[in-house]
Amino acid sequence: MKSYGQFCPVSKAAEILNERWTILIVRELLCGSRRFNDLRRGVPLMSPSLLSHRLRELQKYGVIERKCLGDTRGGEYCLTPAGEELRPIVMSFGEWGQRWVRSRIHEDDLDAGLLMWDMRRTIDAAAFPPQRTTVEFELFDTPEAERFWWLVVHDGEVELCFDDPGFPVDLYVRSGLQTLTQIWLGDISLAEARRRDLIELQGGRGIIQAMPRWLTRSPFAGVRRPRERVYAAAS
Repeated sequence: MKSYGQFCPVSKAAEILNERWTILIVRELLCGSRRFNDLRRGVPLMSPSLLSHRLRELQKYGVIERKCLGDTRGGEYCLTPAGEELRPIVMSFGEWGQRWVRSRIHEDDLDAGLLMWDMRRTIDAAAFPPQRTTVEFELFDTPEAERFWWLVVHDGEVELCFDDPGFPVDLYVRSGLQTLTQIWLGDISLAEARRRDLIELQGGRGIIQAMPRWLTRSPFAGVRRPRERVYAAAS
């Protein structure tokens, strides 16, 4: 990592955290990802080699540590106390972004896999019945390979499937990617999306009624935006 050549603590911290992708890796660890493949799901456009390099750098500076998992292959990454201390900083990043730059999200920023991964890890499994429940999502405006996703909830665990798991589907959710992203980010409520026919739900009455409870939104969804846009429009 290149040095700014300054003794200022801000510059010394920036030398570690300002590297491309680094703050997003820390975000993933703060959100509970531990295994290398799970981290990759949170930064899908990052190459595996670069992710490995960034993880080694974060280890070097004492932000994370790697633990072996017994006799199994691989290991897991955990935040050190120094890394955990970044939590309020990362949250402040997200709150600032939600408040001031959300309108700058473009179509190219939408990512079906990242959205489903974010949704999976905040699903409230306690809002589901004790038996296995399967929810099928169809994102009708995405490429065929990214069109269907399944969430399987059982015994308090939530699994995201890229291929049909073969279980009976209890709820079908059909929506556009932008609409589901807007629901997740708090730009539109589930009820409003249904009133405007932007999302279609087919399934048991109970699971549909419980959907606002188990489909929790982004932790930044409640951040209020300013009334006036004080920044210049992007050229």
